[in-house]
Amino acid sequence: MIHVMRIVMQPARRSEKDVEQHYQDTIVHPVVFDDHADLLDAATIDHLKQLFPDGRAQMWGVVPGKKNVNVSRIKKMHPGNWVFFSGDKRLYFGGTIALMWRNKELATRLWGTDPAGSTWEYMYALSGTRGFDIPVEEVRTLLGWNPNRNIMGISVLSEGESDTLQTLLTLDPATAALEPLDTVQEEAAVAAFDGELERTAQRAQRGEQTALKRRLLQGSTGQCALCGRTLPGAFLIAAHIKKRAMCSDDEKRDLGNIAMLACTFGCDAVYEHGYVTVGAGGTLQVSPMATEFPEVAAYIEEKLANRTVSWWTPSRESYYGWHRAHTYKNAPPA
Repeated sequence: MIHVMRIVMQPARRSEKDVEQHYQDTIVHPVVFDDHADLLDAATIDHLKQLFPDGRAQMWGVVPGKKNVNVSRIKKMHPGNWVFFSGDKRLYFGGTIALMWRNKELATRLWGTDPAGSTWEYMYALSGTRGFDIPVEEVRTLLGWNPNRNIMGISVLSEGESDTLQTLLTLDPATAALEPLDTVQEEAAVAAFDGELERTAQRAQRGEQTALKRRLLQGSTGQCALCGRTLPGAFLIAAHIKKRAMCSDDEKRDLGNIAMLACTFGCDAVYEHGYVTVGAGGTLQVSPMATEFPEVAAYIEEKLANRTVSWWTPSRESYYGWHRAHTYKNAPPA
């Protein structure tokens, strides 16, 4: 079965004592599989070890709920979906569901039971986790929710809402136990796709990009804002510091501050996908997740490590700050 990546909202208020304890026990301190081999069936532990070769993973779970109210929602969740943890009016943590299974005994050992005697038996392991600091109010506005809507129970967003948030935050799915497609399935998926195969950029957007690059590139060559190399203009692009899709009209017109020159040899990509960001004052910060990809880490170490970005100015800080909060792959909060 082919599953589109959906986004799951997982309420977990760390200001609540029990939630904080669970977070410390199985997120801050990942679960070691061999410590619970007596409660994990052979197939599950084998699958977990394939996904997590170091033998441990961050885990969370969902209770069935009164009259099994959560079960229908849980059935909409699949490996490969992204999960956001929310609480105290913010999205603060997230990652990809790597594997799902049901284990009442293990959940009880890890987390105990709630006042109703239920436990978080619908379990999942997470990969590629990172920290966030996104106000729920921003999500409400972006998705057109009622201003008073809160994330009260486990929920799976629609495909449209998921796509919007994925675009906002540049979510790169991590390792998950997805069923591989065979050749017949791949061909069927392509044949079933009825969207546009080619999308023409609007003239206004092309004009804006041209104006941006002319503003930033004063001659035939220019300097990459991140690595500092002077390169021919053909190898530099006008990269938005804050994701263009999330800019207001006034921000899009702030040609002197909203964008920077970034080279196509790698700097634009590592910034766009959040493996580096620019701190207040211009210090270049490297994501701890870069080490998961040796080629990415090697590029950053060779070209970007220990750099201070001269492109940073106080008038650009709000845009760089947005990138740090929304796109940068920060370490999960402890």
